Amino acid sequence: MFLPKYPHSPTPPPVHHHTVADSTPVRRPAPQISITSGAVVAILVGGVVLTALLAAVAVTAISVAVCAVVIRSMLRDQRRR
Repeated sequence: MFLPKYPHSPTPPPVHHHTVADSTPVRRPAPQISITSGAVVAILVGGVVLTALLAAVAVTAISVAVCAVVIRSMLRDQRRR
């Protein structure tokens, strides 16, 4: 009653026979990547530009901070008088 009923197959399933070939692994060549001089120049120019922008932002931030301190001290002196 609780036993499964399998369908009747007239042909037996195929049997796969694996043969051991050569035991050395197959080495695939690595893909060749060619970098042109134009790509190198573009990367260098991009790095220089980004460095210059970072320096400009840093100098601007320091200038704003110094101006804020000077204005704050000037306003404090005005209030004391």
